[in-house]
Amino acid sequence: MPSTVPNMTARETAEAQEASQRSDAELVAALKASDETAYAECLQRFGGRMLAVARRFMRDEGLAQDVVQEAFLNAFKAIDRFDGRAKLSTWLHRITVNTALMKLRHARSRPEASIEDMLPTFDETGHRVDAGPPWSAPDDVAARFDRNELRKRVRMAIDRLPDTHRTVLLLRDIEELSGAETADVLGITTNAVKVRLHRARQALREQLDPDLRGPVP
Repeated sequence: MPSTVPNMTARETAEAQEASQRSDAELVAALKASDETAYAECLQRFGGRMLAVARRFMRDEGLAQDVVQEAFLNAFKAIDRFDGRAKLSTWLHRITVNTALMKLRHARSRPEASIEDMLPTFDETGHRVDAGPPWSAPDDVAARFDRNELRKRVRMAIDRLPDTHRTVLLLRDIEELSGAETADVLGITTNAVKVRLHRARQALREQLDPDLRGPVP
């Protein structure tokens, strides 16, 4: 097993692409046999996807790349424990998520901001204060923002959430883990997952509200 994720030369990239017809089982067998081309192929096949996952959790590009590097090293060290019950990509995805979460825990050296100021306020009757007009129809939103711009605004809004709520939102709504799986990954109760997810969604909607409101009737 390599001590670092291999930097592929043009020849190694070509060899990895040529070998890319290997099935998951064949690739795993090659990894377990410490086949150097298998390490390069694994990185070539899954590195981009895992970097996209890491970027969702880490606000810094350098940290996202560190997560991927560490995740692949962890995967290569643990490859003998891969039993094939899940797809290789699914297994790598979970390792990448866990690595990102671990880095976030280590980086949390100061108290994070409260989510309270990001939540909508309600009057004594339970109606939202300053509710404004409802959100525009999807076609109207698409006419105002191109897809990349809208994605950027959503990402920025998610990144403004406190990490304890942002990670739950990412795991449940983006990574599509179940409530029980999210609770297990974060070491919290399923009820805490439900509460944090509800509040994160509320805060996210509040963040996006000015951009997505329809015209005043």
